[in-house]
Amino acid sequence: MSSTDRDVDHALAYPEPPASPLWHRHGAKARPLTPEQQRRNRELLDIAQRTTRSRSPRPTETLAEAS
Repeated sequence: MSSTDRDVDHALAYPEPPASPLWHRHGAKARPLTPEQQRRNRELLDIAQRTTRSRSPRPTETLAEAS
């Protein structure tokens, strides 16, 4: 049995396309956060994780019915 008679995975038959240029970042790197910014972010994250957001119920009437 020759190699042309075997089942071939056609997904691998063609080379992978090049990566999009949008996936690469060029230019200056982002500045690292200062210790003060890191502390503030930790505090905000802690507050957000501890508090529950109240979900306001949706009105049962439409705006046209309400007027």
